[in-house]
Amino acid sequence: MLSRRRFLKLLPAGLVALVAAATAPLVQVMARPRVSRYALKPAGWPDDFRLKICMLSDIHSCDPFMSIARIRTICDQVNAQSADIILLLGDYVTGMPEVSGHVPSRDWAAELGRLRAPLGLHAVLGNHDYWQDAAFQADPTIGTCRAQQALEAVGIPVYVNRSVRLVKDGRPFWLAGLADQAAIRADRSIRRWDNIGIDDLDATLSQVDDDAPVILMAHEPDIFQRVGRHIAVTLSGHTHGGQVNLFGWRPRAASRGSRRYPVGHFHEDGRDLIVSQGLGCSEVPIRIGCRPEILVIELG
Repeated sequence: MLSRRRFLKLLPAGLVALVAAATAPLVQVMARPRVSRYALKPAGWPDDFRLKICMLSDIHSCDPFMSIARIRTICDQVNAQSADIILLLGDYVTGMPEVSGHVPSRDWAAELGRLRAPLGLHAVLGNHDYWQDAAFQADPTIGTCRAQQALEAVGIPVYVNRSVRLVKDGRPFWLAGLADQAAIRADRSIRRWDNIGIDDLDATLSQVDDDAPVILMAHEPDIFQRVGRHIAVTLSGHTHGGQVNLFGWRPRAASRGSRRYPVGHFHEDGRDLIVSQGLGCSEVPIRIGCRPEILVIELG
């Protein structure tokens, strides 16, 4: 039986453990991103071609969880990686309804514009970049959203079903960017029961006109099951690793593909996919077992 004296001795430790358990999700939300590293040689990638990629996804800018000051610190951390190319995988705007303040698009875009790499910065958009844009949701035919306009205003190209041929050390490769697969949000008031994508994989890859290797940027990993072997590697975000990961159990998934490909490197049928668990949060400011991360991927 636990004596009163023993109980009083154990009480402070118990309170500390309780506070730690209660604050752990928020501590991980605000944690300094870890740098997760992957090294691989995808099928069709030349043996003597080295390419170092730094990849960011799911920033979800907002106060207090992803403030301008925090984005600036993350950008400094990215610049310190000395990557050949920096890829931005979408969801720059907040995904949470309750925040203390919204960060204007021009402000987070200006911080991302400070990133530097010899082969430049390249971006795709995520579902929240479209979902939080009322004008686009009211009329998707306008084409662009505020997030795209903000990125392009600071000189960051945004790929919407577009492919571009790049060269490093005399070796060519293609960078393909898929439009978002859930850009138009479900709306029961008009009997639209599911999210609708504006992605066009065939049109994106039809722009590739030689046999140089292709890197595909796609915000959601769902597209991976449709990707052919001629794609060297597919890079995605969106999942947040589930935001809650209890020894491999993730009670929530952002999409069907997110449940199958929550985070990490997947190799299926000779094809490669790398998924980041991102930096920010969606819906609620909780991360358990899903620390924010920056990816460094070395191909070759």
